[in-house]
Amino acid sequence: MKTKLYLLTGFLGSGKTTLLLEMLKRLDNKKIGVIQNEIGKISIDGEILRNDDIQMVELNRGSIFCSCLKLNFVQALADMAEKDFEYLFVESSGIGDPSNLDEILKAVTVIAGDKYEFKGAICLADAINFENQLEEDEAVERQIKHCNMAIITKSDVTGDEGFEKVLNKIKEINPICRVERSVNGVMDYSFLDEDLVQYKWAESEESTNSVETKPKTLFLNFEGEVEQEKLTTFLEDMTDDVYRMKGFFNLKGEGWNQVDVVGKKIDYKPCNDKGSSQLVFISKKGPAIIKKIFSNWEDRVGLEMKLKN
Repeated sequence: MKTKLYLLTGFLGSGKTTLLLEMLKRLDNKKIGVIQNEIGKISIDGEILRNDDIQMVELNRGSIFCSCLKLNFVQALADMAEKDFEYLFVESSGIGDPSNLDEILKAVTVIAGDKYEFKGAICLADAINFENQLEEDEAVERQIKHCNMAIITKSDVTGDEGFEKVLNKIKEINPICRVERSVNGVMDYSFLDEDLVQYKWAESEESTNSVETKPKTLFLNFEGEVEQEKLTTFLEDMTDDVYRMKGFFNLKGEGWNQVDVVGKKIDYKPCNDKGSSQLVFISKKGPAIIKKIFSNWEDRVGLEMKLKN
């Protein structure tokens, strides 16, 4: 029996990991593999997904559709094909442009044989930030153009009007794809029993992901505790200059929390002890963001930290 293969795309912060966790819950009696791709070298989402029952491979420091990681991705798919999974989910980086997926799957077939049944590319669209993201990065349009199903997330915040706006924009880009609605991963998962590939719109093309277009990522490391109010003020000061911030922090009086920043929205969620605090920045302005991180941290938090590439 072939392994059922799904690709999850969607721009930074659209909710891919939340959706994947919900799908894994519904398939908890199945043998499942996950390939998880992060743009940075530190895998925050990999920490969230890690589970003794799930076999996971992480491909970080770039997009799996870029020449910098494409061969590694092909080899990872070939290696996972030998493990006889019932399902394999690939969660791509938020900046991933999957336009060349067909080429990659053909290469896997040459190496590993006809081991996969590709069930579809699922793209998440964040109802709050989708229209702005479309203007900021070409990968967002490509993700929709090459998906078989689009899932609109966070419409509980925007309401029906916001949902309809995003729906109409999606249909302008890809008039064929199936469109669903999800709030915090809650939705109808009957699509897992369907063949989403029937909703194919665009033919394969060269990905826009390249070494030159890869955004700058930076990693803040911090030992000790920080007051949530001070950290929030620091994060608020940085939102205009980043696509995304995420990580784990030990908050004074609150304990360990997962930190997620998408657009202007800052979320905290309790989590397990991570040993030391880390925060990943995906910059809109390249290395120029370094000076602002240092100065804002000094002004708002005032404690020693280390910043690394």
